[in-house]
Amino acid sequence: MTVTRQSAAGQIAAYLRHEVSLPQLVDWAETLMLDGEFAEEDATAVRHVVSRLGVADVRAFGLTWEDCESLLRRLGYAARVDVVAA
Repeated sequence: MTVTRQSAAGQIAAYLRHEVSLPQLVDWAETLMLDGEFAEEDATAVRHVVSRLGVADVRAFGLTWEDCESLLRRLGYAARVDVVAA
């Protein structure tokens, strides 16, 4: 599986939308660090983001909203929040 900026941003977005759990996000990242391929044009940024997500389950690192914003920014994306009536 080749990881791109778009696919990495998609995983972070899915996490923020509660479509994947933190353990699932970490598992995705850890698997890619072992077996994934990184698109050449995006390799540095994507490898950095994926490696950071891979340690998000460690208490000392965690994963805050600000972390997600920063990682998305590094990938060329921005987070936006919409608040709607329940």
